[in-house]
Amino acid sequence: MFRQQLGRLNLKLRGKNNVIGWTMTPDETRIFFQAQGKTVLTFFGYSSFYEDEKGMLQIAQEILSGYSPSTTLINIGATTGGVGAIYPLAKSMGFTTTGIVTNLALYYPESISNAVDHVCFIADKQWGGNLPNSNELSPTSKAMVACSDILIGIGDGEISQDEMVAGKAQGKPVTFHPAEISHAWAIRRAKRMGLPSPVSFLGAAHEVFGNQ
Repeated sequence: MFRQQLGRLNLKLRGKNNVIGWTMTPDETRIFFQAQGKTVLTFFGYSSFYEDEKGMLQIAQEILSGYSPSTTLINIGATTGGVGAIYPLAKSMGFTTTGIVTNLALYYPESISNAVDHVCFIADKQWGGNLPNSNELSPTSKAMVACSDILIGIGDGEISQDEMVAGKAQGKPVTFHPAEISHAWAIRRAKRMGLPSPVSFLGAAHEVFGNQ
């Protein structure tokens, strides 16, 4: 708890983000987003490095070019890593940016992007995805899906897979663009966890959405 309080102080002193709440519920988050009166376009993807970040950003730029900053919010998971690299791009194109993330991220305040305008920290005991031994989404992922009007995946791990599956089940438009996670990062992670080297770098969501 002390480290989370320290994280709050760090972000307040940094002054780069408007924090809507530190321990929000999915319903509170949804109410905030609805009050903005804009279409919420959410990008899903790897939280770590992409093998081809330039290519990922090119896909994002092409998608963003089809929307108006006056009527569209660009939402991601608030952090700088991986798909969070879209935040500065969206800002440069005139979009207002938002982020939904578990309050566990307060342990790592330096990971919160400087280019996200409004951040909703969700009271959660995990980073997202389904709850253990359940098909029910954790609070963070529940908020992410509830607040999103359009879901765009560019590569994706297991958490994003769970969120996009839920979004599709709710009748929301879901578009997926295959992209590889950093090979070197994935190999290092597998070695650190005592697992075999990956045979594919396309991510968990590709198994579900890659051929659609």
